[in-house]
Amino acid sequence: MSCPYSQDPSGTPGTGPGTGPGSAHHVDRPAEPAPGGEAGLRDIEETVRTDFRNEMSYGGYLDLERVLHAQHPHSSPEHHDEMLFIIQHQTSELWLKLVLHELTEARRLMDADDLGKALKCLARVKHIQKILTDQWSVLATLTPREYAQFRGSLGSASGFQSWQYRAVEFILGNKHRGMLKVFESHPEAHAMLGRLLEEPTVYDAFLAALARAGYAIPDEVLHRDFSKPWTLHESLIPVFRDIYESEETRWMFYQACEDLVDLEDNFQAWRFRHLRTVQRTIGFKRGTGGSSGVDFLKRALDLTFFPELYAVRTEIGN
Repeated sequence: MSCPYSQDPSGTPGTGPGTGPGSAHHVDRPAEPAPGGEAGLRDIEETVRTDFRNEMSYGGYLDLERVLHAQHPHSSPEHHDEMLFIIQHQTSELWLKLVLHELTEARRLMDADDLGKALKCLARVKHIQKILTDQWSVLATLTPREYAQFRGSLGSASGFQSWQYRAVEFILGNKHRGMLKVFESHPEAHAMLGRLLEEPTVYDAFLAALARAGYAIPDEVLHRDFSKPWTLHESLIPVFRDIYESEETRWMFYQACEDLVDLEDNFQAWRFRHLRTVQRTIGFKRGTGGSSGVDFLKRALDLTFFPELYAVRTEIGN
């Protein structure tokens, strides 16, 4: 008796239910080699370039010679796990460079009232934030004993001294003039942070765009001292309530509000994963940069970039 599933209704053998990939009846077979080829090998097409003496190569374009030789463990003898620690932080710095690149462009586009393109930048940042948060799970494979064996090699080096991380916080609104002192020994970083301290944030640019669109953004908000950290402005809550509740709201304005909330939620998730990774690795030891460690990181969870976008939720529907 033939198997009722061995053919489809059209009569083609072996295409019915239970014969596809992953089924009990399916048998994977190696692909047949191309004529003249060798089994198990993929032939290199004749058009593939192999001579790069006078051409741009992949490694040349990405400057991999320098990138892949930028890891210099300080432990002696070199500890196996220090490479993980270095690469974890170097890749984070590369992603932060792109985050800052995108946020700066988003701010420029908002200033030009090109909100659609600005939101694309924010969408990219949100994806990067997820990668940065997930990366903590890689560092968490470092046991307390392993880290303790080379932690002394860091000296006073600490993530607190990351000027790109500080720049991202500045452009999102968490500004602190006192932080500039940390970077006095690095003139380029100090100058960049000094500029960002005095410039409007992404949120300021968005509020200015709302004002140009006719929303009642108070003058004291539009012309505030940009070097100060953002704090809650009660006068903005009715504006955002109107954006959320009115059927006349342009979709872009609503979407921008939600994207900013996503950014802050993601940032807080990153902060929390950072805290938990530090706690599981060094407990409550003082940080290499001199901070109180976990207690200092906990206080960062109280910081907020866009408080009105959270406060308005209490008012919606009331």
